[in-house]
Amino acid sequence: MKKIIAGSLILLGLASGMAQADPRFKEKRHHQEFARVTHVEPIVVQTERRIPRRECWEEDVRYETPAHHRKSYTGPILGGIIGGAIGNELGAGQDNKKVGAVVGAVLGASIGNDISRNSHHRGNNVEYRTETRCNVQHDIEYYERVTGYKVTYRYNGQTYQTRMDHDPGDRIRVRVSVSPVS
Repeated sequence: MKKIIAGSLILLGLASGMAQADPRFKEKRHHQEFARVTHVEPIVVQTERRIPRRECWEEDVRYETPAHHRKSYTGPILGGIIGGAIGNELGAGQDNKKVGAVVGAVLGASIGNDISRNSHHRGNNVEYRTETRCNVQHDIEYYERVTGYKVTYRYNGQTYQTRMDHDPGDRIRVRVSVSPVS
């Protein structure tokens, strides 16, 4: 029996030594207390927001549409006849009269064609319509928002700072760790 008791004591001593050497077997040596808050400063960020705003107004818009005329050959024909008569009168001699009449007819036809074309351009229809025009403007709005709090507190004669997402009030919970000095 003495051997069993002695063996048990030896095993118990070895188990106790292993428990102290293995960090899994160390008991936790910390606890929670309260520290006095001495200062709380909000952390503020300025942000901008773009707000679209639509502006509309009435505007008179000019529209030009070509007048619908039938194509007329009166201008070139009349110009050719008048040009041919003038060329015939100005030409001296039999051969020159024929050349002058042909040259006058061609020039007269060209002038008549130009006159006819210009009269079509002046005949365009112009009308005005009132239309609504719109544009999007952006108003910029600035605002501030609190993103956290810079907290200063005192514990055991020492001053500490931390950042928190809320205002802790007059006191803050702290974890105190105790371990032996080797």
